Amino acid sequence: MQDSLRIGTLVRGGEAVQVIPQIVEHGFESFQLNFWQTTGGIDLVETAARVRELAAEHHFVISAVGIYGNPLGGGPESETEATLAGWEQLIEHAHLFGTDMIGGFTGRLPGSSIDESLPRFAEVFGELSKRAADKGLRIAFENCAMGGSWQKGDWNIAHNPTAWEKMFNAVTADNLGLEWEPAHQLTALIDPVPQLRKWVDKIFHVHGKDATIAWDIVKEYGIHGPKPYVWDRTPGFGDTNWTDIITILRQGGYQGTIDIEGWHDPVYRDELEMTGQVHALNYLKHCRGGSMIPNPVV
Repeated sequence: MQDSLRIGTLVRGGEAVQVIPQIVEHGFESFQLNFWQTTGGIDLVETAARVRELAAEHHFVISAVGIYGNPLGGGPESETEATLAGWEQLIEHAHLFGTDMIGGFTGRLPGSSIDESLPRFAEVFGELSKRAADKGLRIAFENCAMGGSWQKGDWNIAHNPTAWEKMFNAVTADNLGLEWEPAHQLTALIDPVPQLRKWVDKIFHVHGKDATIAWDIVKEYGIHGPKPYVWDRTPGFGDTNWTDIITILRQGGYQGTIDIEGWHDPVYRDELEMTGQVHALNYLKHCRGGSMIPNPVV
């Protein structure tokens, strides 16, 4: 019997057929397939067919497919066109992977403020949300700042709760939501727990990434000094109480997955990468209550 809240990991879309068979036996229950800026000429039909075969064999699900680039323009036209084409291709092919979810950045007008980028966001995702809704799909916006602020940035406007309010007011589509994780909140010195309670109804997908804040450095040097004050961490090594996170998700009726976003931890990296990810997998399963145990039949 499978728990309704699965724990999995992220895999590059172009490598999924090769990588998933190598790691699925560790106990991953779901996979998100991601593409950077473009689908890169991958045959999505063939890839989806092979992935679905692996899913049937190993009893996992594809939680989402994702495209991470800037579809709003303002930068090189070819990159914008490629990312927009990637969104359209994933909307067309997501059902072949057995998922109803597409994750990604909103994009933004490079060098411009969030407010200045909102009209273009409404134009692009007003149309993409309709295309997705026609196919029964949801769109979940990753909340990574990608080095940006409210005033300027090059990749994403969906990194602040005030921006979320503006976005969802600009495009009032029920199939637009968030691809959320506590790491980005901690980096911004935001407590993720009260934020999660407030926004849980809009959270469509969760990334398993954490962070550690060095409060001694914050107090001595601030957040703009010469010393780093925060590090991305694999779950189980950071500051977040994932038992609380999972409890709030369950209380809010969340039926999705938590997919570990690896390749960021400064300690569990390189030869220790999969060691860290499997630790996170087992840790998150423990935080959700362990293995699913059926109730006795009376």
